[in-house]
Amino acid sequence: MSVRDTVEIGLNRFARRGYDLDEVSIVPSRRTRDVDDVSTAWQIDAFRFDIPLVTSPSDAVMSPATAVAVGQAGGLGVLNGEGLWTRYDDPAPVYREIAQAAAAGAPPVALLQKVYAQPVQPDLITARIKEMSDAGVTTAIRVSPQHTRQLAPAALAAGVDLLVIQGTIVSAEHVTSNGDALNLKEFIADLDVPVIVGGAANYTTALHLMRTGAAGVIVGVGADTYSTTDAVMGIRVPLASAIADAAAARRDYLDETGGRYVHVIANGRIETSGAIARALACGADAVQLGEPLRVAAEAPAGGVWWDSVAAHPRLPRGATSAPIEPAGSLADVLGGAAESADGRTNLFGALARTMAKTGYRDLKEFQRVDLVIGGAIGDGGR
Repeated sequence: MSVRDTVEIGLNRFARRGYDLDEVSIVPSRRTRDVDDVSTAWQIDAFRFDIPLVTSPSDAVMSPATAVAVGQAGGLGVLNGEGLWTRYDDPAPVYREIAQAAAAGAPPVALLQKVYAQPVQPDLITARIKEMSDAGVTTAIRVSPQHTRQLAPAALAAGVDLLVIQGTIVSAEHVTSNGDALNLKEFIADLDVPVIVGGAANYTTALHLMRTGAAGVIVGVGADTYSTTDAVMGIRVPLASAIADAAAARRDYLDETGGRYVHVIANGRIETSGAIARALACGADAVQLGEPLRVAAEAPAGGVWWDSVAAHPRLPRGATSAPIEPAGSLADVLGGAAESADGRTNLFGALARTMAKTGYRDLKEFQRVDLVIGGAIGDGGR
Protein backbone atom coordinates (compact mmCIF):
# COMPACT_ATOMS: atom_id res chain seq x y z
CA MET A 1 0.00 0.00 0.00
CA SER A 2 1.54 3.26 -1.10
CA VAL A 3 1.34 6.57 0.75
CA ARG A 4 -1.03 7.82 -1.95
CA ASP A 5 -3.53 5.10 -0.98
CA THR A 6 -3.80 6.13 2.66
CA VAL A 7 -5.37 8.90 4.71
CA GLU A 8 -4.20 9.79 8.21
CA ILE A 9 -7.25 9.48 10.49
CA GLY A 10 -5.34 10.39 13.66
CA LEU A 11 -1.84 10.53 15.02
CA ASN A 12 0.10 7.69 13.38
CA ARG A 13 -3.08 5.86 12.37
CA PHE A 14 -3.85 5.47 8.71
CA ALA A 15 -6.74 4.10 6.69
CA ARG A 16 -6.87 3.19 3.06
CA ARG A 17 -9.20 5.18 0.83
CA GLY A 18 -11.73 2.91 -0.85
CA TYR A 19 -14.41 3.55 -3.48
CA ASP A 20 -17.92 2.22 -3.78
CA LEU A 21 -19.46 1.44 -7.13
CA ASP A 22 -21.57 4.59 -7.14
CA GLU A 23 -18.38 6.68 -6.96
CA VAL A 24 -17.06 5.19 -10.20
CA SER A 25 -18.32 6.06 -13.65
CA ILE A 26 -17.67 4.46 -17.04
CA VAL A 27 -16.13 6.61 -19.76
CA PRO A 28 -17.10 5.93 -23.40
CA SER A 29 -14.26 5.38 -25.87
CA ARG A 30 -13.86 6.70 -29.40
CA ARG A 31 -15.76 3.70 -30.77
CA THR A 32 -19.35 2.46 -30.47
CA ARG A 33 -20.85 -0.82 -31.64
CA ASP A 34 -24.18 -2.25 -32.64
CA VAL A 35 -25.71 -3.90 -29.58
CA ASP A 36 -26.41 -7.06 -31.59
CA ASP A 37 -22.65 -7.51 -32.02
CA VAL A 38 -22.00 -7.56 -28.26
CA SER A 39 -21.62 -10.75 -26.23
CA THR A 40 -22.26 -10.89 -22.48
CA ALA A 41 -21.27 -14.57 -22.30
CA TRP A 42 -18.69 -15.91 -19.86
CA GLN A 43 -17.35 -19.31 -18.96
CA ILE A 44 -16.09 -20.82 -15.71
CA ASP A 45 -14.29 -24.14 -16.04
CA ALA A 46 -16.30 -26.17 -18.60
CA PHE A 47 -19.54 -24.28 -18.02
CA ARG A 48 -20.61 -21.46 -20.34
CA PHE A 49 -23.31 -18.91 -19.53
CA ASP A 50 -25.00 -16.29 -21.70
CA ILE A 51 -25.07 -13.65 -18.96
CA PRO A 52 -22.54 -12.99 -16.15
CA LEU A 53 -24.98 -13.83 -13.35
CA VAL A 54 -24.43 -16.00 -10.28
CA THR A 55 -27.43 -15.78 -7.99
CA SER A 56 -27.38 -15.25 -4.28
CA PRO A 57 -28.38 -18.47 -2.49
CA SER A 58 -31.10 -16.66 -0.53
CA ASP A 59 -34.31 -18.66 -0.12
CA ALA A 60 -36.20 -15.43 -0.81
CA VAL A 61 -35.34 -15.71 -4.49
CA MET A 62 -33.95 -19.21 -5.06
CA SER A 63 -35.89 -22.44 -5.13
CA PRO A 64 -35.04 -25.42 -7.34
CA ALA A 65 -37.58 -24.09 -9.86
CA THR A 66 -36.17 -20.55 -9.93
CA ALA A 67 -32.61 -21.91 -10.14
CA VAL A 68 -33.74 -23.80 -13.24
CA ALA A 69 -35.38 -20.65 -14.62
CA VAL A 70 -32.14 -18.71 -14.10
CA GLY A 71 -30.23 -21.45 -15.92
CA GLN A 72 -32.68 -21.35 -18.80
CA ALA A 73 -32.28 -17.56 -18.95
CA GLY A 74 -28.51 -17.96 -19.32
CA GLY A 75 -27.23 -17.51 -15.75
CA LEU A 76 -26.18 -19.72 -12.86
CA GLY A 77 -28.76 -20.32 -10.15
CA VAL A 78 -27.27 -21.24 -6.76
CA LEU A 79 -29.45 -23.06 -4.25
CA ASN A 80 -28.71 -22.74 -0.55
CA GLY A 81 -27.62 -26.13 0.77
CA GLU A 82 -28.50 -24.90 4.26
CA GLY A 83 -31.77 -23.25 3.33
CA LEU A 84 -35.45 -24.01 3.54
CA TRP A 85 -35.37 -26.40 0.60
CA THR A 86 -32.93 -28.70 2.39
CA ARG A 87 -34.60 -28.40 5.80
CA TYR A 88 -38.21 -29.14 4.80
CA ASP A 89 -39.67 -31.75 2.46
CA ASP A 90 -42.24 -29.13 1.52
CA PRO A 91 -41.28 -25.55 2.46
CA ALA A 92 -44.54 -24.11 1.08
CA PRO A 93 -46.13 -23.75 4.56
CA VAL A 94 -43.02 -21.87 5.72
CA TYR A 95 -43.29 -19.45 2.82
CA ARG A 96 -46.99 -18.96 3.61
CA GLU A 97 -46.13 -18.17 7.23
CA ILE A 98 -43.58 -15.60 6.09
CA ALA A 99 -46.08 -14.15 3.61
CA GLN A 100 -48.72 -13.82 6.33
CA ALA A 101 -46.26 -11.99 8.56
CA ALA A 102 -45.29 -9.79 5.61
CA ALA A 103 -48.89 -8.67 5.16
CA ALA A 104 -48.35 -6.26 8.06
CA GLY A 105 -44.90 -5.15 6.88
CA ALA A 106 -41.48 -6.74 7.02
CA PRO A 107 -41.52 -10.18 8.70
CA PRO A 108 -39.62 -10.24 12.01
CA VAL A 109 -36.14 -11.73 12.06
CA ALA A 110 -37.29 -13.89 14.98
CA LEU A 111 -39.62 -15.69 12.55
CA LEU A 112 -36.71 -16.47 10.25
CA GLN A 113 -34.67 -17.75 13.19
CA LYS A 114 -37.54 -20.05 14.11
CA VAL A 115 -38.05 -21.59 10.66
CA TYR A 116 -34.32 -22.05 10.12
CA ALA A 117 -33.97 -23.95 13.40
CA GLN A 118 -35.10 -27.08 11.55
CA PRO A 119 -32.02 -29.27 10.88
CA VAL A 120 -30.63 -29.66 7.37
CA GLN A 121 -31.35 -33.05 5.83
CA PRO A 122 -28.54 -34.27 3.54
CA ASP A 123 -31.05 -36.46 1.64
CA LEU A 124 -32.88 -33.32 0.60
CA ILE A 125 -29.64 -31.85 -0.80
CA THR A 126 -29.45 -34.91 -3.05
CA ALA A 127 -33.10 -34.59 -4.08
CA ARG A 128 -32.90 -30.87 -4.89
CA ILE A 129 -29.77 -31.29 -7.02
CA LYS A 130 -31.45 -34.09 -8.95
CA GLU A 131 -34.51 -31.90 -9.49
CA MET A 132 -32.36 -29.16 -11.02
CA SER A 133 -30.18 -31.54 -12.98
CA ASP A 134 -33.19 -33.29 -14.51
CA ALA A 135 -34.19 -29.93 -16.00
CA GLY A 136 -30.93 -29.86 -17.95
CA VAL A 137 -29.28 -26.79 -16.38
CA THR A 138 -25.91 -26.38 -14.70
CA THR A 139 -26.38 -27.09 -11.01
CA ALA A 140 -24.76 -25.23 -8.12
CA ILE A 141 -25.29 -25.43 -4.39
CA ARG A 142 -23.92 -23.27 -1.59
CA VAL A 143 -22.58 -24.51 1.73
CA SER A 144 -21.02 -22.45 4.49
CA PRO A 145 -17.35 -23.01 5.38
CA GLN A 146 -18.23 -24.34 8.84
CA HIS A 147 -20.57 -27.01 7.40
CA THR A 148 -18.64 -27.91 4.26
CA ARG A 149 -17.23 -31.18 5.57
CA GLN A 150 -20.66 -32.27 6.77
CA LEU A 151 -22.81 -31.27 3.79
CA ALA A 152 -20.58 -31.18 0.71
CA PRO A 153 -20.37 -34.99 0.39
CA ALA A 154 -24.12 -35.23 -0.26
CA ALA A 155 -23.91 -32.55 -2.94
CA LEU A 156 -20.91 -34.16 -4.59
CA ALA A 157 -22.48 -37.62 -4.52
CA ALA A 158 -25.58 -36.16 -6.20
CA GLY A 159 -23.44 -34.93 -9.09
CA VAL A 160 -23.57 -31.19 -8.50
CA ASP A 161 -21.74 -29.29 -11.26
CA LEU A 162 -20.35 -26.42 -9.18
CA LEU A 163 -19.83 -26.24 -5.42
CA VAL A 164 -20.06 -22.79 -3.82
CA ILE A 165 -18.40 -22.40 -0.41
CA GLN A 166 -19.57 -19.02 0.78
CA GLY A 167 -19.72 -17.06 3.99
CA THR A 168 -19.66 -13.36 4.83
CA ILE A 169 -15.87 -13.52 5.13
CA VAL A 170 -13.91 -16.59 4.01
CA SER A 171 -10.18 -17.30 4.36
CA ALA A 172 -8.02 -19.98 2.82
CA GLU A 173 -7.61 -21.59 6.24
CA HIS A 174 -9.82 -20.94 9.24
CA VAL A 175 -7.89 -20.85 12.51
CA THR A 176 -9.59 -22.66 15.37
CA SER A 177 -8.58 -24.00 18.76
CA ASN A 178 -10.42 -27.30 18.30
CA GLY A 179 -8.05 -28.51 15.58
CA ASP A 180 -10.81 -29.12 13.02
CA ALA A 181 -10.17 -26.26 10.62
CA LEU A 182 -11.25 -26.50 7.00
CA ASN A 183 -8.17 -26.16 4.82
CA LEU A 184 -9.65 -25.10 1.50
CA LYS A 185 -6.56 -25.95 -0.52
CA GLU A 186 -6.50 -29.53 0.74
CA PHE A 187 -10.26 -29.88 0.40
CA ILE A 188 -10.44 -28.52 -3.16
CA ALA A 189 -7.46 -30.60 -4.31
CA ASP A 190 -9.46 -33.78 -3.65
CA LEU A 191 -12.51 -32.70 -5.67
CA ASP A 192 -13.43 -33.38 -9.28
CA VAL A 193 -15.81 -30.43 -9.53
CA PRO A 194 -14.93 -26.73 -9.74
CA VAL A 195 -15.38 -24.69 -6.57
CA ILE A 196 -16.34 -21.05 -6.11
CA VAL A 197 -15.27 -19.57 -2.75
CA GLY A 198 -15.82 -16.28 -0.98
CA GLY A 199 -16.20 -13.67 0.14
CA ALA A 200 -12.88 -11.96 -0.05
CA ALA A 201 -12.46 -8.34 0.93
CA ASN A 202 -8.98 -7.39 -0.29
CA TYR A 203 -6.03 -8.33 -2.51
CA THR A 204 -4.32 -10.62 -0.01
CA THR A 205 -7.40 -12.70 0.77
CA ALA A 206 -8.37 -12.94 -2.89
CA LEU A 207 -4.88 -14.15 -3.82
CA HIS A 208 -4.85 -16.72 -1.01
CA LEU A 209 -8.24 -18.04 -2.11
CA MET A 210 -7.03 -18.28 -5.70
CA ARG A 211 -4.10 -20.36 -4.49
CA THR A 212 -6.52 -22.91 -3.03
CA GLY A 213 -7.34 -24.05 -6.56
CA ALA A 214 -10.75 -22.41 -6.66
CA ALA A 215 -12.25 -21.76 -10.08
CA GLY A 216 -13.87 -18.53 -8.88
CA VAL A 217 -13.57 -16.12 -5.96
CA ILE A 218 -16.52 -14.11 -4.65
CA VAL A 219 -15.46 -10.57 -3.75
CA GLY A 220 -17.42 -8.49 -1.27
CA VAL A 221 -19.38 -9.29 1.88
CA GLY A 222 -22.79 -9.35 0.20
CA ALA A 223 -23.96 -6.16 1.88
CA ASP A 224 -27.13 -4.91 0.20
CA THR A 225 -29.71 -2.34 1.24
CA TYR A 226 -31.04 -4.71 3.90
CA SER A 227 -27.68 -5.82 5.27
CA THR A 228 -26.76 -4.84 8.82
CA THR A 229 -23.21 -6.23 8.72
CA ASP A 230 -21.81 -2.70 8.98
CA ALA A 231 -23.96 -1.83 12.01
CA VAL A 232 -23.52 -5.17 13.77
CA MET A 233 -19.86 -5.91 13.04
CA GLY A 234 -18.38 -2.68 11.70
CA ILE A 235 -17.38 -4.45 8.47
CA ARG A 236 -18.02 -2.76 5.15
CA VAL A 237 -16.21 -3.22 1.85
CA PRO A 238 -16.11 -0.42 -0.74
CA LEU A 239 -16.85 -2.76 -3.61
CA ALA A 240 -15.21 -0.94 -6.52
CA SER A 241 -11.88 -1.00 -4.70
CA ALA A 242 -12.34 -4.60 -3.57
CA ILE A 243 -13.03 -5.74 -7.14
CA ALA A 244 -9.99 -3.85 -8.45
CA ASP A 245 -7.85 -5.44 -5.73
CA ALA A 246 -9.10 -8.92 -6.65
CA ALA A 247 -8.50 -8.25 -10.34
CA ALA A 248 -4.91 -7.30 -9.47
CA ALA A 249 -4.59 -10.54 -7.49
CA ARG A 250 -5.94 -12.43 -10.51
CA ARG A 251 -3.27 -10.88 -12.77
CA ASP A 252 -0.52 -11.75 -10.32
CA TYR A 253 -1.84 -15.28 -9.87
CA LEU A 254 -2.02 -15.67 -13.64
CA ASP A 255 1.69 -14.77 -13.84
CA GLU A 256 2.51 -16.94 -10.83
CA THR A 257 0.91 -20.04 -12.34
CA GLY A 258 1.78 -19.44 -15.96
CA GLY A 259 -1.78 -19.03 -17.15
CA ARG A 260 -4.35 -20.32 -14.63
CA TYR A 261 -7.29 -17.90 -14.69
CA VAL A 262 -9.55 -17.53 -11.65
CA HIS A 263 -12.85 -15.73 -12.09
CA VAL A 264 -13.80 -12.79 -9.90
CA ILE A 265 -17.48 -12.62 -8.90
CA ALA A 266 -18.63 -9.34 -7.34
CA ASN A 267 -21.16 -9.42 -4.51
CA GLY A 268 -22.63 -6.55 -2.55
CA ARG A 269 -25.07 -3.70 -3.20
CA ILE A 270 -25.31 -4.45 -6.90
CA GLU A 271 -28.96 -3.58 -7.37
CA THR A 272 -29.26 -1.90 -10.78
CA SER A 273 -28.04 -2.49 -14.30
CA GLY A 274 -25.67 0.47 -13.92
CA ALA A 275 -24.08 -1.13 -10.86
CA ILE A 276 -23.65 -4.39 -12.79
CA ALA A 277 -21.82 -2.53 -15.55
CA ARG A 278 -19.61 -0.71 -13.04
CA ALA A 279 -18.69 -3.94 -11.25
CA LEU A 280 -17.63 -5.61 -14.49
CA ALA A 281 -15.77 -2.48 -15.59
CA CYS A 282 -13.78 -2.60 -12.34
CA GLY A 283 -12.59 -6.10 -13.24
CA ALA A 284 -15.28 -8.61 -12.20
CA ASP A 285 -16.10 -11.50 -14.53
CA ALA A 286 -19.63 -11.89 -13.15
CA VAL A 287 -21.92 -10.51 -10.45
CA GLN A 288 -23.84 -12.21 -7.67
CA LEU A 289 -27.38 -10.86 -7.40
CA GLY A 290 -30.03 -11.51 -4.80
CA GLU A 291 -32.31 -8.67 -3.75
CA PRO A 292 -32.85 -7.36 -7.34
CA LEU A 293 -34.40 -10.73 -8.26
CA ARG A 294 -37.20 -10.48 -5.67
CA VAL A 295 -39.24 -8.43 -8.19
CA ALA A 296 -39.51 -11.50 -10.44
CA ALA A 297 -42.91 -13.18 -10.44
CA GLU A 298 -41.26 -16.57 -9.80
CA ALA A 299 -39.48 -15.46 -6.60
CA PRO A 300 -40.63 -18.05 -4.02
CA ALA A 301 -41.07 -15.54 -1.18
CA GLY A 302 -43.47 -13.37 -3.17
CA GLY A 303 -41.36 -10.23 -3.18
CA VAL A 304 -40.10 -10.43 0.41
CA TRP A 305 -36.31 -10.33 0.72
CA TRP A 306 -33.85 -11.58 3.30
CA ASP A 307 -30.25 -12.66 3.08
CA SER A 308 -29.19 -16.01 4.51
CA VAL A 309 -27.32 -14.38 7.43
CA ALA A 310 -30.52 -12.60 8.49
CA ALA A 311 -31.61 -15.88 10.07
CA HIS A 312 -28.43 -16.49 12.07
CA PRO A 313 -29.53 -17.94 15.43
CA ARG A 314 -27.19 -15.82 17.56
CA LEU A 315 -26.13 -12.80 15.51
CA PRO A 316 -28.46 -11.94 12.61
CA ARG A 317 -26.88 -9.46 10.21
CA GLY A 318 -29.72 -8.56 7.90
CA ALA A 319 -33.20 -7.11 7.92
CA THR A 320 -36.22 -8.46 6.11
CA SER A 321 -38.18 -6.42 3.59
CA ALA A 322 -41.85 -5.79 3.10
CA PRO A 323 -43.28 -7.54 0.03
CA ILE A 324 -43.07 -5.87 -3.34
CA GLU A 325 -45.23 -6.30 -6.41
CA PRO A 326 -43.63 -8.29 -9.23
CA ALA A 327 -42.17 -6.34 -12.14
CA GLY A 328 -42.44 -9.25 -14.56
CA SER A 329 -41.11 -12.72 -15.09
CA LEU A 330 -37.57 -13.65 -14.18
CA ALA A 331 -36.71 -13.63 -17.87
CA ASP A 332 -38.10 -10.07 -18.10
CA VAL A 333 -36.08 -8.90 -15.11
CA LEU A 334 -32.88 -10.33 -16.56
CA GLY A 335 -33.32 -9.53 -20.24
CA GLY A 336 -36.83 -8.49 -21.17
CA ALA A 337 -38.02 -5.08 -22.28
CA ALA A 338 -37.94 -2.61 -19.38
CA GLU A 339 -41.12 -0.68 -18.58
CA SER A 340 -39.48 1.65 -16.05
CA ALA A 341 -36.36 3.80 -16.12
CA ASP A 342 -34.92 2.79 -12.74
CA GLY A 343 -32.37 0.21 -13.94
CA ARG A 344 -34.10 -2.68 -12.16
CA THR A 345 -35.40 -4.60 -15.17
CA ASN A 346 -33.69 -5.83 -18.34
CA LEU A 347 -30.55 -5.91 -16.21
CA PHE A 348 -28.30 -7.66 -18.70
CA GLY A 349 -29.83 -6.10 -21.79
CA ALA A 350 -28.71 -2.79 -20.29
CA LEU A 351 -25.23 -4.23 -19.75
CA ALA A 352 -25.04 -5.17 -23.44
CA ARG A 353 -26.06 -1.63 -24.39
CA THR A 354 -23.40 -0.15 -22.07
CA MET A 355 -20.79 -2.33 -23.76
CA ALA A 356 -22.05 -1.25 -27.18
CA LYS A 357 -22.01 2.43 -26.25
CA THR A 358 -18.41 2.13 -25.07
CA GLY A 359 -17.27 0.08 -28.06
CA TYR A 360 -16.49 -3.33 -26.54
CA ARG A 361 -17.41 -6.70 -28.02
CA ASP A 362 -17.17 -8.95 -24.98
CA LEU A 363 -16.69 -8.90 -21.23
CA LYS A 364 -12.94 -9.41 -21.27
CA GLU A 365 -12.53 -6.37 -23.52
CA PHE A 366 -14.98 -4.38 -21.40
CA GLN A 367 -12.78 -4.83 -18.33
CA ARG A 368 -10.36 -2.42 -20.02
CA VAL A 369 -12.86 0.44 -20.21
CA ASP A 370 -11.77 3.78 -18.76
CA LEU A 371 -13.16 4.79 -15.38
CA VAL A 372 -13.45 8.13 -13.64
CA ILE A 373 -14.08 9.00 -10.00
CA GLY A 374 -16.82 11.50 -9.31
CA GLY A 375 -19.81 12.23 -7.10
CA ALA A 376 -22.65 9.75 -6.95
CA ILE A 377 -25.34 10.28 -9.58
CA GLY A 378 -28.82 8.90 -8.97
CA ASP A 379 -28.95 5.73 -6.91
CA GLY A 380 -25.84 4.26 -8.61
CA GLY A 381 -26.69 0.82 -7.32
CA ARG A 382 -27.88 1.93 -3.91
